[in-house]
Amino acid sequence: MSRFNEQGTTTTPFDMVVLNETSRFHLAMEALKRAKRRPASFEGCMKKCEEMLARHRAYVVEHFEDMPEIRDWTWASP
Repeated sequence: MSRFNEQGTTTTPFDMVVLNETSRFHLAMEALKRAKRRPASFEGCMKKCEEMLARHRAYVVEHFEDMPEIRDWTWASP
């Protein structure tokens, strides 16, 4: 894991955790890498996380806000 990465720019709340490699996608990838047994879906899950991070970056650069699925996310009721 990396240390706090200050770049002196204004960004979004989720982008701060992405820049510091502590986003849900980074954590999921780290958990997959450290699993004692990699699931059959390992490659697909890693690729999906990487794709979401790339989508996030492109969206933030274009819109200056978090993607709707990040910004509007809430805990699901049981």
